Amino acid sequence: MSAIAASSRYLPRGWSDLFRQLVIWVGFALAYQVARGVADRNPAKAFENGLKVIDLERNANALFELSLQRLADSSELLVMLASWTYWLSQFTVVGLALLWVYLRRNEAFVRFRNVILLANVIGLVGYVLLPTAPPRMFPDLGFVDTLAVFGSLNHGSGLIELAANPYAAMPSLHAADALLVGVILATVTRRRVFKVLWLLWPAWVSFCVMATGNHFWLDIVAGIAVALVAAGVIYGRPLLMRPATAP
Repeated sequence: MSAIAASSRYLPRGWSDLFRQLVIWVGFALAYQVARGVADRNPAKAFENGLKVIDLERNANALFELSLQRLADSSELLVMLASWTYWLSQFTVVGLALLWVYLRRNEAFVRFRNVILLANVIGLVGYVLLPTAPPRMFPDLGFVDTLAVFGSLNHGSGLIELAANPYAAMPSLHAADALLVGVILATVTRRRVFKVLWLLWPAWVSFCVMATGNHFWLDIVAGIAVALVAAGVIYGRPLLMRPATAP
């Protein structure tokens, strides 16, 4: 009886629905990582596309990722925070945000879950069609892989190397997920301080993925576009389905 009472108090739709949502999320996360890892890995094409991104930014006089890296490297604390943000901002923070919305703002959960899933599916298609080497793979140009100092958490170790696609820079799903999480959490939280912090989250994540040498700013722009498309599909549909009101 106590378990049932706790379920009705804390779980908006009971244990079975919570288990179903966990299966959906964990299953998608695993399938996504495997699909991303086995996607067409064409190193020559990936480096060619990476150089094209660099050329585009140079032509626009906006290759400022190196400056961000130098800024981060000037502080051991900053580079540590940026590196851990890179690792945790996608599945860990997204997963915790989904869980919190499910438990505390359940009416907003389904669309939040769906927009995250759709954005990541779109991004995966982008990885297959446009493999792109990240900045850290161009050390001759001055880029540094700051994550290399974290030993078991660097890109070339263990399960990370098995599941991750090293040429998945375009679009930046770190940026896409951070934008969706930041905006949606800002709309469903009630305290102003948390609204402000969540609205700042996408900018912080964008800084971190550039400062760690994992994305160009054009990757981030593409990630923002992915987030906007996904949000338009998921959140725009109810608006289109509403019956027109008489003037």
